Amino acid sequence: MKSDHLRIALFAVLFLFLLQLSGTLIESIYILDLLNTTLDAKALGLLFFFTPLLLLPFHARPRRLALAAALVLALARGMTPYLPTAGRLLAAGIGTGAALVLVVLLLEQADEPAARQAAGGLALAAAGSALLRTLNASLDLSLTIGGSWIGWLLSAALVWLCRQPAAPADGQPIRRGFAGGLGLMLPFTLVLFAFSAPAVIARWTGANYAVVVILNSLAALASAAAALSRPDWLRASARKGLLVGWNLLFSAALVGVLLMHRVAFPLSPDTPAVVVVPSGLLRQLPLYLALLLSPVVYLDAAISLCAPRKPARPGGFSAGVLVGTVTLVLLMFMLIFSNVWGYVEPVSPFSRNKFWLPFLLLGGGITLAALLQPRDTPAATGSPCRLAAPVSILLAVGFVLTAAFAVVDSLPPRPPVDAAALTVMTYNIQQANDDSGQKSYRRQLDLIRGINPDLLALQESDSARISLNNNDYVRYYATRLGYYSYYGPATLSGSYGTAILSRYPLENPRVLFSYSDADEIGTAVAEIMVDGQRFTVFNVHPDGSDAAMMAFARTLLQHSAGLEHVIALGDYNLRSDEAAYQAVAAVFHNVPGSEGHIDHIFLSPNLQMDNPVYLPAPQSATDHPLLYATVTWRE
Repeated sequence: MKSDHLRIALFAVLFLFLLQLSGTLIESIYILDLLNTTLDAKALGLLFFFTPLLLLPFHARPRRLALAAALVLALARGMTPYLPTAGRLLAAGIGTGAALVLVVLLLEQADEPAARQAAGGLALAAAGSALLRTLNASLDLSLTIGGSWIGWLLSAALVWLCRQPAAPADGQPIRRGFAGGLGLMLPFTLVLFAFSAPAVIARWTGANYAVVVILNSLAALASAAAALSRPDWLRASARKGLLVGWNLLFSAALVGVLLMHRVAFPLSPDTPAVVVVPSGLLRQLPLYLALLLSPVVYLDAAISLCAPRKPARPGGFSAGVLVGTVTLVLLMFMLIFSNVWGYVEPVSPFSRNKFWLPFLLLGGGITLAALLQPRDTPAATGSPCRLAAPVSILLAVGFVLTAAFAVVDSLPPRPPVDAAALTVMTYNIQQANDDSGQKSYRRQLDLIRGINPDLLALQESDSARISLNNNDYVRYYATRLGYYSYYGPATLSGSYGTAILSRYPLENPRVLFSYSDADEIGTAVAEIMVDGQRFTVFNVHPDGSDAAMMAFARTLLQHSAGLEHVIALGDYNLRSDEAAYQAVAAVFHNVPGSEGHIDHIFLSPNLQMDNPVYLPAPQSATDHPLLYATVTWRE
């Protein structure tokens, strides 16, 4: 019993570190390449994912090598929060490689209970990641400097667990082959992309954040508890018809909800803009169903590890893990290219508006693996047992904490009293990075607090995706500042993000998608009531050819026509001598002296602007100046 708990704890910490460091490696490469919007030598950092290649020539797996890999992993993970972006890339890369090596060393030859507990450890790692992120409004608390002690504590636990004497095998050790390695890495990839960061799943469709977090955590913790307390759960669930049906239903729900929320973008500059409003409960049901069915992800990993089809050759498991990581990298590129499809030609345009495709391929691959499993899965060794009281309490506390923080973060803030003026601010946060490619979300948060705007428009804020380690900075800022928020274009649309934060409740939120030929142009729109007056806020971030920019300008003017109080602010990517700028300026007035800038606050004629301030980079903690001003109005 004790050895079962120690083994699942070891695998939980190992997979948690692999999730954290894989995400940090991808994020660091993306941030550094974000500065020039091209792939360069920094992308070679992805070669760390291919570390299992080093194990292919070796058949022996000495215990010392496992301990050495654990020490390297622990040190790399502990140092990561303190390092600049380039240093995080190196540390996360080394740590990712060490974690993959350790996975192979621990699992290539192990008995069936150890393999089952490894899958339970993956589930527990997903739940742990969700907890750490929920404690810090979607940003992993243990990857911050303030929470780095958590990483060091877990690192010490990992090394200690690796030093424990191997428990007597409950069953005959099994040499795992190619199918076992690949069958483990496909579910891991799905967990990395989504189920370790439930805030990301909520942003796909605008689903209720607390409900998503609670269902995700419940599914993962239930899977981990089953791995510990029900050794027979594998055989009972592995019946081919049940397993394949479960996978098909899960994949259909997951991919179906992404397709249901796919935007049919305008095909030409003359095509009217597409208006997207938040979806109702009926369109969210497939997502909630997918979350309820998500334990099949961990079951698939367990069956792949426990049911080899034939005697495996030495090195086969390493090869399977290697092919699984190659698949991870390829699918990760597909997800990133769906967002930057206009920049990495000729390969990236294929991924435009295909955010759903990597998930279809993942779901299809996992389902196919389930279909090819042998009919007679080996009987699980061990007997059913009750969870030890401390373990039950620990799992319950983890769930309660995750649910409580998710619910608290979802509570609406208290609106302020009406005022006769508004401080409005536009801020291109460059995915919470400064002009030198360093994370700057804390500095950005301090700047916002110092200015204390009533209305805040964020551009390049769509960070709740794997390219930025699934960090939802819109939720983080809104939670820390006590603002209402509208994320704007959903992550699956491929926009760079135009979020609106406000001290006043946001009404009638929507997104206007106009024609684009470089980046998806999604203009976020919402309304606020102040002093009995209704204001319509447009947060803009257009880019592309002259035709695309003119299509954007026409869309803005058409959808603002007849509105009394309009505040249209954002990163326009337009200067005063351009036709699209002049079209907007013919209707609205701008900040005095803004001719040399591309970030603007346009107001309808009955609104006045006082004390406009441009704060340039690098003081703005991003690559753009931030702009704020006081807006007043006539009775």
